Amino acid sequence: MMNAPTAPNHQPAFIRVLAHVVSYVFHPLFIATYVMAFLAYLHPYAFAGIRELKKTFMVISVFFNTAFIPLFAVFIMWRLKLIDSPYLRTQKERIIPYSVAMICYFWAWYVFRNQGVSDTVQSFLLGSFLAVCLAWIANIYTRISMHTTAAGGAVVFFLLQALYGPDPTGYYFAIVLFIAGLTGTARLIVSDHTPAQIYLGFLAGGLCQVVALYFV
Repeated sequence: MMNAPTAPNHQPAFIRVLAHVVSYVFHPLFIATYVMAFLAYLHPYAFAGIRELKKTFMVISVFFNTAFIPLFAVFIMWRLKLIDSPYLRTQKERIIPYSVAMICYFWAWYVFRNQGVSDTVQSFLLGSFLAVCLAWIANIYTRISMHTTAAGGAVVFFLLQALYGPDPTGYYFAIVLFIAGLTGTARLIVSDHTPAQIYLGFLAGGLCQVVALYFV
């Protein structure tokens, strides 16, 4: 779940450093928090009627469940030598951490669903949970990129908001699309993923957001 250092390629050192920065800033475990912060503070209706303090606690709750716990679990597994590296370089090393992430993402969706938040919030969290599940299954066959899985989910979520949301605008979608492209390019530069694994991540994340829209 963390970004593994890879062998040098033909890109200039500055480009590689920038690609590593992009990979960390837009780490897949942070995407849910970024989107939730957008829904809480910028979206006009997603958290309508909810006090600002409660919004903040909700964003923190999403960060705790979808980022902190999975990262902490990876750290513990690494220190206990259950995995060889916190960078999860192999498909085998990813099995247990992905399972932990599935539980955490499910819990985040389940809690918000029972709190009666808007369908917009529920749809995104459900799509994120489904994306982790699909990545876990895909990991049996190939080392799918989780960076682009998360980024692809965010792109399609914002596209659906632009098309069907109560306050449609393409500005945010364009920004997220640019970030997704930047993230995919960064992973091609500094990771050992194949282009197919990068593109598969985009497809998996986007598909799960479409599916989630019809189940909320």
